[in-house]
Amino acid sequence: MTEVRFYHLTRRPLLQALPRLLDLTVQRGKRALVRSGDPEKVEPLAEHLWTYDEKGFLPHGTSADGQADKQPIWITAAEENPNASDYLFLIHGADWSDVASFERCMLLFDGHDDVAVQAARGQWKVFREGGHSLSYWQQDDEGRWADKASQT
Repeated sequence: MTEVRFYHLTRRPLLQALPRLLDLTVQRGKRALVRSGDPEKVEPLAEHLWTYDEKGFLPHGTSADGQADKQPIWITAAEENPNASDYLFLIHGADWSDVASFERCMLLFDGHDDVAVQAARGQWKVFREGGHSLSYWQQDDEGRWADKASQT
C-alpha cells in the first residue's frame, strides 16, 4: 500500500512549503510528480521553482517543456506519470484516484481554507478504508513539520 502523508499548511503557504519537500525528494534520489487540480497554476508553479531560491533551483518540467523521462520533477494537471515518479504531490484539490501506483503520496492543503480542510478529512477516511498507511503533518510555530497522527 501507498504511504499517504497529509500536510496541513498553517504557517507557510504552498509556494514556500512545496519546494522544500520537493528538494528533500530529489536529495533522496526519488522522482516527484506534482499534480495540480487547477491547470492554470501549472506553469506559474514551474516558473516559481526556477526562482524560489536565489542559491539554486529545482530541476523540473511540464508538458510545455517535454522530455518528461529526463525530469526528476514533473508538474501537471493531468492524471499521468510520464517521468516514472516514486512520489506524488497533490495540490489545489488534484485527482488522486491513482495513488496506489506510487510509493508515497503527499497531499498538501491550506489549513486556512475550510473547504480544503473538509476535503482532506474526507480523503483521510477514503485512504484509511483503502488500507493505506497514513500520517498527518502540521507546521509548528517555526514552520517545521511535526507528525501529529499516524495510522498503519
